[in-house]
Amino acid sequence: MGPRAAPLLPLLLALLGRPEPGGAEGCDLQPVMAESPIILSYATSTVPRGCVSSSSLSASREVHILSIEWSKVSAVPLKVSVVPRAGDCSRSAVLVLLCARCSATVTSPCPDLLVRTDAHLSRETTAAQDLEPPTATSEGQLLAWAHTAYGGVTSYSRLQDPRRVQLRLGEDASSPQDCVPQERFDARLHLEAEVFFHEVKGCSRRDAQSTKAAHIVRLQPQHSSPITEVNLSLSCPERAVSNQILILQSPANLTWSLSVNNCHTQFLVSGDYKIMPISSLLLPGQLLPDSEQGLIAKAFENNCSVIASYSVIPTSTHISLEIQEYEVIRQVPVTPTAPARPTESMPHTLLLMLQPWKCTDETMEIVIDRSYLQIIKDVVNITLRDISCQAKKNATHFMLKTPLSHCGTSLEDKGHANNELILNLAQGTVLRSVRVAFRCNIPRELFLRLFPTAAFDAPQMELEVNKEVFVQASMRWEDHPSDLQLKECWLAEPGREPVLLVQAEEARGAGVAVLEGPPSSHGRKVWRFRFTYTVPEGRRVPFSATIKCKAGLQNDTIFEKVLEVTVKDSWQPPNTRGLGLAAVLGITFGAFLIGALLTAGLWYIYSHTRPISKLQPVSSTAPASESSSTNHSIGSTQSTPCSTSSMA
Repeated sequence: MGPRAAPLLPLLLALLGRPEPGGAEGCDLQPVMAESPIILSYATSTVPRGCVSSSSLSASREVHILSIEWSKVSAVPLKVSVVPRAGDCSRSAVLVLLCARCSATVTSPCPDLLVRTDAHLSRETTAAQDLEPPTATSEGQLLAWAHTAYGGVTSYSRLQDPRRVQLRLGEDASSPQDCVPQERFDARLHLEAEVFFHEVKGCSRRDAQSTKAAHIVRLQPQHSSPITEVNLSLSCPERAVSNQILILQSPANLTWSLSVNNCHTQFLVSGDYKIMPISSLLLPGQLLPDSEQGLIAKAFENNCSVIASYSVIPTSTHISLEIQEYEVIRQVPVTPTAPARPTESMPHTLLLMLQPWKCTDETMEIVIDRSYLQIIKDVVNITLRDISCQAKKNATHFMLKTPLSHCGTSLEDKGHANNELILNLAQGTVLRSVRVAFRCNIPRELFLRLFPTAAFDAPQMELEVNKEVFVQASMRWEDHPSDLQLKECWLAEPGREPVLLVQAEEARGAGVAVLEGPPSSHGRKVWRFRFTYTVPEGRRVPFSATIKCKAGLQNDTIFEKVLEVTVKDSWQPPNTRGLGLAAVLGITFGAFLIGALLTAGLWYIYSHTRPISKLQPVSSTAPASESSSTNHSIGSTQSTPCSTSSMA
């Protein structure tokens, strides 16, 4: 293996599943000296050196000079298009093209264009003449020669590794009198070029366990740039490898339009993006780190062991990225799979790009916006591998949440949960299923939860005064879970010294008891404890407090988690303060008024609903034939409406 291939050694060893001998921890980006894993080009109007002038206004022709430099031999011919402004070819023009004997095609609708070049012109060239190039050997000599030969220079541009160049004819009277080259010259008024990017870097992890590779494209922000949308054309080889991820980092205000050809690649995009021609619907991006190490860490979080390419380019309106089937990737054994039918490839592509799954150390959650599924017709329902685990749906989303131990989820892969999304599609009277296998990343972090009971279900965010509360800390550490230790947990609140609850997995605070957690499973370790919180005298509730725990290996703290909770009283005592005289009088008068109105209402109802016959007066004198005892009884009864009613 030659010295030029040495920087690719970590990449090769990682892809073959062997650790780099004597390699340092982490991933140090190095230039890829061998065959590049990508072909990347982007549109720009900023040239390394250039200038314009009005010196050719008084000359017979306008003169444009393109000086091309190559860092690598180009495998494709240079394409130069010379177009007039507003279609006016009335004035003659000269193109001086110097590109060190490269292959080039020059086209123009202007029949009088003269070309002086040292390039090999192709048959497609439409320029009128092919003249000998100048013999100048330096920039100064070249400009001096143009002044002598034609009386002036309209524009001069030095380009690095162009793929194509569009040159717009025309002169500007407001340009300087002399063409004085400047570094990083803005030539947008007369030139746009698509240039190759050759400064690709790569690296691999020392402890590489997978062959998943990441390609990272990072856009440098341009001050006062009018660009709001980036068009990216992505293509992959015919025998595409699916274990790759493309990370596109840019300012968050940019929108990406992705044109994908033959690629089954996972995407991480900052800013909103759309995937053409699948759908013009904008998909939400995510906030990506704005640093080299942060982006590399992001790739590793997604189970990548290799940074196949890392590229930093200026913000551009058009980017072309071709992922190559280079030799290192071909050596990775890939399990052959039957090609997906066109009707099935769309759900695969869309879901792998959306990645609607999210895992914690104990749950898997899937949320899919139904508007994103409009391009997939007739989605009846969505399940996991276990079809009894069916997503709930409302007017806007499909949603499913399940423990990692359910629904056919496999945890055999370190740090990941494997399952399948099954989309059931109705096509007429036939129900067809499309299965999309996915792998959900389980974050290697400490999780902290608060529970109201010892059953440790239904976590809450409230801490009740004078009531037991149960705390659970947990995380997954597949390598050596037994080495993990809950180092300490504190309760902190404003205006009070933090209270130590647990230290070295032992209770420290008053009323704190460490409980036995469930046994470790698939590298997950759980710690549990309970305590009773007593509010300090004079402190009014509710207020916010925090529980902070640290966990790690025996000799080094690695993980920390803070849980914000609300302290509240589960029972509020009645207000015992006396009422004022006005309140007492108001309440008394209100009670009297309500009673009076109620009495009057009842009397009104009674008087209007009693039968008329009962309102007839009853004689107080009994008939002569009635007995004396009866006369005595009746005579002792007063003749009143109430007594009359009672006797009726």
